[in-house]
Amino acid sequence: MERLKDKVAFITGSSTGIGRASAILFASEGAKVAVADIDQSGGEETAKIISQSGGKAIYLKTDVTDPESVKDAVQETINKFSKLDIIYNNAGGSLTDDGAVTEVSIEVWQKTHSVDLFGTFLCCKYGIPHLIKNRSGSVILTSSIAGLRGWKRSAYTAAKGGIISLTRVMAVDYARYNIRVNCICPGLTITERVGKRFKTNPVTAETLGPLHLLGFAEPMDISYAALYLASDESKIITGSILSVDSGYAAIGRIDKEDILENK
Repeated sequence: MERLKDKVAFITGSSTGIGRASAILFASEGAKVAVADIDQSGGEETAKIISQSGGKAIYLKTDVTDPESVKDAVQETINKFSKLDIIYNNAGGSLTDDGAVTEVSIEVWQKTHSVDLFGTFLCCKYGIPHLIKNRSGSVILTSSIAGLRGWKRSAYTAAKGGIISLTRVMAVDYARYNIRVNCICPGLTITERVGKRFKTNPVTAETLGPLHLLGFAEPMDISYAALYLASDESKIITGSILSVDSGYAAIGRIDKEDILENK
């Protein structure tokens, strides 16, 4: 089944983890994929995997915190594939030295917001005009359950909360062009980075495990949600915040151990 046949997708943070899984899945569903990531080795590997499977992809070295880098990457996508239909803002992450507002450094705050929130803004700023030309398209933003709940990492939580608000305002602004804007809030997902963290800090898995009612997500679990939002099957869905969190947000409480994690 080719749910994204003839569509072009620009996916940030696609050198590994959720982004790589999504790029491969989108390509398997017929999309031409621009693999946009600052990690050249990982990004080229993602594009290679897609190409070897018969799909179409290009790697674009992209720093989402740099306006010119994002602008150039979007233009290269247009140059290669002639159009743009899907913008999937997946790049982001948190820093281990994040913390309470009175404790977090200005540098950590700015770096977190630069990648997570400002990077998302830049990709939308330079990508959406091409969707407007099509008079259609799907924009997918990535927040986190941290954007819905209070976590100790204030910089990350604030940035992810900002992404949720940005989703809603863009959904209103661009609906007249038949452009849909939605947001995914993943729970803890076992990417390569998280897997390494579990090995060095098994208490994290023991603490957060009970809060994920159906177990931890794998990258592809998030990718399938993104595929739905990218496809025409979600043609009347916009401004939605989709929790793909194994029930975490439904629990209605934050355990003490969760609040004190990494203190």
